Amino acid sequence: MLRCQRPWRYLPCYQQRTFSTRTRVLQQAQAAAVSANGRIKIKGLNETADHDDETLRQIFDSHHVWSAWSNKKTLVPRTGLFQNHYLKNPSGFQQFASITLARCQKIVAKVLAASTANNYQDVPRDLDRLSDSLCRVLDLCDFVRSTHPDPRFGEAADEAYQMLFEYMNVLNTTPGLDKQLKIAWADPSVAALWGEEEKSVAQILLKDFSKSAIDLPEDKRRRFVSLSSEINRLGGTFVTDIGPAKSTLVLNSSRTHGMNPNLLARISDRWGRAHLPTAGDIPTAALRTIHDEATRKEIYIAGRTSAPDQIALLETLMQQRADLARLCGYQSYAEMSTNDKMAKTPEAISSFLTTLSHRNNATINDEIRGLTMQKTADAGEKTTGFCAWDKEYYRSRRASQMLSKARRPDFISAYFSLGTVMQGLSRLFTCLYGVRFVPQETRPGETWNPDIRRLDVIDETEGHIATVYCDLFARAGKNPNPAHFTLRCSREITPLEIAEAAQASPEVEPIIAANDGMPTSGSPTTGVLHQLPVIALICDFSTPSSPHGPTLLSFHDVQTLFHEMGHAIHSILGRTSLQVVSGTRCATDFAELPSVLMEHFAADATVLSLFARHWETDVPLPYEMVAERLAVDRKGQGMDTEHQILLALLDQAYHSPLAASPDFDSTKIFHDVYARYSSLPEPPETTAQGFFGHLVEYGGTYYSYLFDRAIAGKVWHDVFNSGKDNGAIARENGEVFRQEVLKWGGSRDGWRCVSGVLGDASLAEGGAEAMKEVGKWGVRD
Repeated sequence: MLRCQRPWRYLPCYQQRTFSTRTRVLQQAQAAAVSANGRIKIKGLNETADHDDETLRQIFDSHHVWSAWSNKKTLVPRTGLFQNHYLKNPSGFQQFASITLARCQKIVAKVLAASTANNYQDVPRDLDRLSDSLCRVLDLCDFVRSTHPDPRFGEAADEAYQMLFEYMNVLNTTPGLDKQLKIAWADPSVAALWGEEEKSVAQILLKDFSKSAIDLPEDKRRRFVSLSSEINRLGGTFVTDIGPAKSTLVLNSSRTHGMNPNLLARISDRWGRAHLPTAGDIPTAALRTIHDEATRKEIYIAGRTSAPDQIALLETLMQQRADLARLCGYQSYAEMSTNDKMAKTPEAISSFLTTLSHRNNATINDEIRGLTMQKTADAGEKTTGFCAWDKEYYRSRRASQMLSKARRPDFISAYFSLGTVMQGLSRLFTCLYGVRFVPQETRPGETWNPDIRRLDVIDETEGHIATVYCDLFARAGKNPNPAHFTLRCSREITPLEIAEAAQASPEVEPIIAANDGMPTSGSPTTGVLHQLPVIALICDFSTPSSPHGPTLLSFHDVQTLFHEMGHAIHSILGRTSLQVVSGTRCATDFAELPSVLMEHFAADATVLSLFARHWETDVPLPYEMVAERLAVDRKGQGMDTEHQILLALLDQAYHSPLAASPDFDSTKIFHDVYARYSSLPEPPETTAQGFFGHLVEYGGTYYSYLFDRAIAGKVWHDVFNSGKDNGAIARENGEVFRQEVLKWGGSRDGWRCVSGVLGDASLAEGGAEAMKEVGKWGVRD
């Protein structure tokens, strides 16, 4: 099955980060890194790079510098979005799609006509080029239709998307391509001529074709298409309709003691009754502050009780997925969705989750014991024991007691201006991988909003290797969810493609025509021409309130930005010759490893010493401020990990053979899972499964985030020495991670990457025992 890139969105898993580095480590690192004039010294930066480093900070932090920088482009000729020379106006999308369709049809004809060993040798690369051609349109148009503020561009992008998506679906349900690939795979004389990437692409496509019911009779293929469409519709409706059965609770003022008076005033009527919404930030704040336990219980239950129609919709969706899996010869949807992942089987996932749960028990028991003592001290003998609705209240009280009362909550943000953090990311990547961000002026028409900053990624030996468009500021109508989009993947462009492009578009320079005007680069070491990855990085940071001040980030914002840059660096350094396996195009349960690992770097003392300085005074960040924040977060790590384990177990149960039963009851399963694995009893009237929106996108694979957190913690400890002795910025450590993980994209089995980076041969083949071993590592944040 031909498929295109998915956006990698930040998944708030409530996992907190815990580190034990002492303040003196930061002070020592700062003393070693700062020269007499106060400038940070980064190994590998020459005078030009030093200038780019300073410009990088200024274009994000200074309104005046950005205005001067962005106004330079007014006299430059207009280009298309992302430099794509077709996309100078909305009508260009149709031209882009039509030319791409014609290109795809030629490739399909070539594959279907293959009849000799020489012909079949080309099949994996031809199918990869076919995938790349489709994704050039689909990935870019999917982004534009959901992001571009001009509805004309959005509508044109949607039309182009639908045109190519329909064509791709026809290809995925037409047996010819699959048949030719099977012939090539079955001929040892052909397969022996393939490199590792070609073999990986062939295996991936064969598995994907089988998932699209390609081997089934025509009537069953039609049933497959019908079920797939219905599942897609039900999933969209489920996510859209998420919300509590009861939207508001009316509370007498006597029941709201402890709430912020200003917040309470916003939701109170003239008789003093509070009309408390049951979804959003307000009920969360209420659970953290209201003193009355009975009121907290009522808010908790209301916020975890879905409408009956939502539960019915969920059960229909799960049953349809079960039908689809059985149609394709699988016992369950979980089996179908995981057979090409690192986990391979639902049984291995269960082994991982139950082992992880056992590993987490001691931590969560200690946490609940401490909170119970706090509640008992409040209530004395009247206490009913520690309950689910007490968690947020007593955790919030404990945090306020631990944090320094002398500091404002936003005090740490003064050390994290957006430009400073971007500068820090570039410096970190220079230390670890020899790559840095260089700001580039954009031409008119190249971006979808005037606030977009373009950064070219420069490798110290390969030169320009990627382009990143940073859309980091909040604005009306913008999706607030942080995300990383690969709009074009890395891939080799062959001389044959350049010759074909020259013939098709003689008026355009051949290399430009071969990549639609988007960036390319010839390797100085190999001479190979690459289409460069083009990435869009989306966040929703507030614009500064004053034109003279920068955007200041919370520590959570810094972690989010580091997380998204983890995906980006995977796309940047996963420079494979074939598109199907480039960058983040890897198994779902492996794709979060680089991004989760980056969250460890975000709180490391030595890494912070590279950039964290007060935006006005230039004074370095006192690390005890970060340590204090992390100490508070560590107190809730066990509960937060358990919460994610419960959701992952629920995801597995809903996508197990249970969903095929005519009496499938999602509420009963929900309470069975919680009764068996939760440390805090769940009230029997709740139906919180109706809020589990990630069931739609992650069906059967929600365990992935916990799995990658466990691996990332192990890599941080074993490879980067938990940051000790400058381990977080040592090039030799970065090279190990680059050579064993990042450079492969998805062309190497994830277990071999983990085995290689950790130096543990016992993990190379994966399997249930390897999954269990990862569970034993625990979540070491």
